[in-house]
Amino acid sequence: MSFNIALSGLQATTQDLNTISNNIANSSTVGYRGGRSEFSAIYNGGQAGGVNVMSTSQNFSMGGSLTYTGRELDMGVQGDGFFVLNGQDGSTLYSRAGMFNQDANGFVTDPAGNRLQGYPVGAAGQLQTGNVSDLQIQSGSLPAKATSTIGLVSNLDANMTAIDQATTPFDSNNVASYHSSNTVAAYDSLGKEHSLTQYYVKTGEGTWSVHYMMDDKDVTPVGGHTMAFDTNGALTSGDELTLNIPVSGAKPMELDVSYKKSTQYASNYSNSSMSQDGYTSGELNGIRLDDNGMIYGTYTNGQEQLQGQVVLADFNNPNGLTPVSNNAWTATNAAGQPIVGAPTTGTLGSVAGGYLEGSNVDTTAEMVSLMTAQRNYQSNAKVLDANSTMQQALLNAI
Repeated sequence: MSFNIALSGLQATTQDLNTISNNIANSSTVGYRGGRSEFSAIYNGGQAGGVNVMSTSQNFSMGGSLTYTGRELDMGVQGDGFFVLNGQDGSTLYSRAGMFNQDANGFVTDPAGNRLQGYPVGAAGQLQTGNVSDLQIQSGSLPAKATSTIGLVSNLDANMTAIDQATTPFDSNNVASYHSSNTVAAYDSLGKEHSLTQYYVKTGEGTWSVHYMMDDKDVTPVGGHTMAFDTNGALTSGDELTLNIPVSGAKPMELDVSYKKSTQYASNYSNSSMSQDGYTSGELNGIRLDDNGMIYGTYTNGQEQLQGQVVLADFNNPNGLTPVSNNAWTATNAAGQPIVGAPTTGTLGSVAGGYLEGSNVDTTAEMVSLMTAQRNYQSNAKVLDANSTMQQALLNAI
């Protein structure tokens, strides 16, 4: 009996050594989760029967440290969750290793060629959250967008003396015919940039006339445009207008100009805000990932376009997952159904772009466990040796 007990101890310790050596070997593997051999005593009808390894559990309670890499598509999960991958054989894999790149067709893949899953975007750029599919970076040009709205928040100097436009008519080349001006860029349907300059002329107490020039042509609407302010300097009328401007070779420009929150205080003319929503065409020159897993393409014209959103999956029992090669796991009934969603929603963690999560193996603790396993192995081997010596003595006495 003692021979079989000691033999079971050697077998169990050998499995423990396998687990420890695998942990040490993968101490630098991205997203690796350390394992632990869990022993159980064996009894046969109340009689001691030795030991076996009941299971080898993985440590999903502690995450690995994040290391900055600076690579655009490197991702590290902070908190619970796994990246979802579509394997080349059609299987679904789960991983904590966020080493991703683009393949020749723009799909986001891991080094083994498995495609990262997420929410794609529709033709109009909207996120399709009900559909999980392969994430793909669109490498085509970003089309030009014609300017449709212009917003300005300015202060017009109340100290200015009104100009009689009958005696001094407005002339963009005569600085004495206006008090202040500003210029904002506007883009036509072809992406060509035009300069829209606005000239402000004080015509009376609290009233200003605005003139518009684009590319040295007067585009002021018929009847002009007047802004009026009350005695507190707040804009009371003339806060909006629409400019219809014909453009050679492109669609006519229709610009909605807003002066909301502009003021007339006794201080120098100034602009606190100036914006417009158009841009020229651009080429993809980079990728940006935010904490919610949103992937944006950045373009040479300074714009960004949403390319999709990474999804994460979580399980009620992560230890039910079966580890496979290439830093991944496959789901089993023991793990439960995957809970798939966007990062930072529910119990799912966030995704850090430009970072990788390291292994959670503590090599110091593994070395201590290695010494303990070695001692256990030697002790069980000593029992076998003693048992063999006793049997030999018995045979010699017969």
